[in-house]
Amino acid sequence: MNIAHPFMEGNGRTLRIWLDLILKKNLRKVVNWQFVDKTLYLQAMERSPINDLELRTLLSLNLTEETESKEVYFKGIEQSYYYEGYRKEDDE
Repeated sequence: MNIAHPFMEGNGRTLRIWLDLILKKNLRKVVNWQFVDKTLYLQAMERSPINDLELRTLLSLNLTEETESKEVYFKGIEQSYYYEGYRKEDDE
């Protein structure tokens, strides 16, 4: 999915939600996105089409079993805007 990027807006958020749903179903875990460093994440994403070990390692270090936590889920969506450079002030 990282390579396809069929949309200009919302790819990252959609990809992260989709990944969490897959992880939840198969591992009973999700990524606690609020602890994934933005710079490290974006660099790992950029390199992932060639070698995804860096990305897998970064995300595996931040897995949580709190799959039913609304806080983890909503913080993850909030963090997605941070990764993509979105700021609430941009809407105002």
